[in-house]
Formats: sequence, C-alpha cells, structure tokens
Amino acid sequence: MRLRRSLAVAVAVAVTTPVALFTAAPALAAGAPAAQTQNQPTYAELKKAAADAQKAYEKALAAKEEGQEKAKATLEALDSDTHPLKAATITADKAAEEAAAAETAAEKAVRDAEAVVEAAQGETEKAEAEKALETAEADLAKAVEAKEKADAAAEAARTALDDARVAAVREYSVLKKALDDALAAKEAAEEALGTAEECVRETGLTSLAVGLPAEVVAGTTVDFTLRVTNGTERTLTVDPLAFVHVDGERGGEKSRLAVEWSNGSGWHALNGDEPEHIAHIDTMAPGERSDVKLRMTVAPDAASADAFALFAADASSAYRPCVLGPMKRYDFELLPAGSDPGPVDDADPGQTGKDDDQRPATAGPGTTPQGGAAGQPVTTARTTPTTPTTRTAGTGTYGTTAATATTGGTLAQTGTSPALVPLGAASAVAVALGAGAVLAARRRMTADR
Repeated sequence: MRLRRSLAVAVAVAVTTPVALFTAAPALAAGAPAAQTQNQPTYAELKKAAADAQKAYEKALAAKEEGQEKAKATLEALDSDTHPLKAATITADKAAEEAAAAETAAEKAVRDAEAVVEAAQGETEKAEAEKALETAEADLAKAVEAKEKADAAAEAARTALDDARVAAVREYSVLKKALDDALAAKEAAEEALGTAEECVRETGLTSLAVGLPAEVVAGTTVDFTLRVTNGTERTLTVDPLAFVHVDGERGGEKSRLAVEWSNGSGWHALNGDEPEHIAHIDTMAPGERSDVKLRMTVAPDAASADAFALFAADASSAYRPCVLGPMKRYDFELLPAGSDPGPVDDADPGQTGKDDDQRPATAGPGTTPQGGAAGQPVTTARTTPTTPTTRTAGTGTYGTTAATATTGGTLAQTGTSPALVPLGAASAVAVALGAGAVLAARRRMTADR
C-alpha cells in the first residue's frame, strides 16, 4: 500500500502540471511582439514549474528506491519455501509426482493383468484373469485422471508464483520508467530555464546623453541628462547604466571628475571606477522614456586630457531576466582652467571600443541594483502610448512629449529548444526540474584605460 501511494503521488504530480508551459518555448526575445509571446510562459512561471518539477522528480526518485527495495524483498520472499505460493507449488509438484508414480504403477498392473489373461488355462481361470484386468484398467483410468488433475494443479501453482514475481518486477519497472521520464523532463526544463536566463540584446532599449558638452573646462560643472527610452514592444524593468572616466586614470586613485546623478530626491555620486546601475525604474511601458539628471564637476587643477562616458540600459521583462540595451560611448575633452573654448557642441555618440560594452555584475531580477532602489515585481501590463511619455526617474510623475521615441530592431526569435521535445513524452510522469541557473556574472570593466 505504501508503494502504491508513492507511485500515485509521483504520477499525480506529473499529470497535474501543465506541460504546455514548456512546449510553448521560453526562448522569445524581450522585444518580440505580443502576438508571438502571449502564450509563452513567463520567467516566473518557468521558475515555479521548475520548483514543482523538482518535487515531482524527488517523489519519483523516492518511489523508485522504495519500489526497488520492495521488489527485492518480494522476490526473496517468493523464493522462500515458507511463502504460501512457493509452499503451494512445492505441495502441488509433489502431488503431481505421486500421481505420475501411481499412473506408472497402474499401467504396469494393466500389463501384468494382460499377461495373466494370456497365460490363463481354462474358462474359470481366464474369467478371473479378465475380471482382474478390468479392475486394473479402471484403476489406470482413475490414475490417469488423478495425474491430469495433479499436473493442472501444479501448473496453476507455478503460474501463480510466476505471476507474483512478474507483478513485483512490473511494479518496479513502472517506477523506474517514471523516474527515467522525470529525468528527461528535468533536463529539458533546465535547458528551457537556462535559455530564458541567457542575456539578450535589445536595440530598441536606448540610452542617450543629452547636453553633454564635447569640451569641459577644469573647475567648472556641467549638467546633462541621460534619456532612457523603451522602444520595444514589451513592458520592462530598467536599470540605466553609467560610467564616466578620464583616460589614463587608474582604479582607486582620485579622479579629476566627480559625477552625480539625481533620482528626483537628492544627488548620488558615481564611484568612477566601473560602470554602475543608477535610477532603477520599476516599470517602463512600450514607447515610454525616463530622464535621469547628471552633473559633472572637473577638478580645478585638471590638466588637458581625453575622457569618455558610457551609457546603456540593463533590463528585465516578465519573460527575460536579462535584457541589454546597446552601449553608447561619448568622447569629450578636458581643458585646463581658464580656457575659453567658445561655443561648444554636444558630444556625439561614437563607436564603442572592444572593451566598452561590459556590464557590472548583476544580482538578477527583483533585487536591489547598484545605486538603485529595491526592485519590484515586473509588471506584465502592456500599454501603447500614441506618443512617448517622459518622467523623471524615481518620481513617478509623467508628462506627454511630441518627441519621437528612438526605436530599433527587435531581438531575433530563437525558437523552441530541442531539449523541450522530451517534455511531451514525459508529461505522464513529471515536468521540469530546474534548479534555476544563476545569470552568468558580467565581466567587470577595468578602470585602467
């Protein structure tokens, strides 16, 4: 009974979990149109299903191990002479042997009686011999019938014993098959979850510097804006990324630049040694934009030098925990104190270098990013503004602008992973396990340029 309950639990968990959650494929890009993703499992659903499948797999494993022990014990018991089925077989076999011996003796008695009839002299002696032959033949008929019954009983006893052995092995085989199927589902789900966790590029998620001058004089402060625009078709949680650095400065030494950003309630300093997340945005609907205020102060004793700023946006959606917008690089020049550069144009975004597009280590979705507020659950509501909206990061206030949001291509659809195929076959046993692979830490940018 206990084994049957374990089997029932393992199978019940499997059949009640929606395998369609995985066969729909979690590999769509964050910027894919809603029509392509409305039936796709969300990242949270994938994680929950993986956790549920872990339990299903553990139940199947426990049931298999318990079944193996039970099958072993049952087979050993069936091989014992004291087991009722084995004892019945021994008794029936013995009875069949005795019946066979009785049949053999009866056949001999008939032959002997026939010989007596052949040798009989006179009518009286012959009549007595024939009467004895009839009795022997009747006894033989009874012996034959008894042997047939004994053989049938022995066969039935052996069949019952064999059936018990087969039943024990079959019960274990069902559990072994359930575990094999659960393992296949586990591996498929791990790949499905891992695919969903892979970082994807989203060209529509842009970060542009507005008002950053191409030349800055030592001892002055300039204000500019980092404008993040969600030009995708998916609602995102966004962490703007910023890094401002003077060429030649080494990590840890005092920088000639001091850069701060504002979330609307105060100013926060950039560390200056590596890219960092700032002004966490819980929800950015498609077409929405967010402005982050920055100010940069150049040390009065700063000499002429080349400097640069890197801006990007890291994001997550209900379907992807790691979405990376393109990195923008702005090169500008530091001028000595007292310089008169005249009218200065804004720095233009240029080509990023091979080491520019690096991101800081991220703790994953729903956590506290560097320089930002605690993350909130990702919102899956979709909005389609007719014109981009703008807000100051962290203030929660919105306004409408006629500016056109920067848009770009969407990520390619990668399709269903081949590893998801076993999920269909495994649906009667278990779904997926996934212990949720952690996002690979992004390489840290070297401050020594």
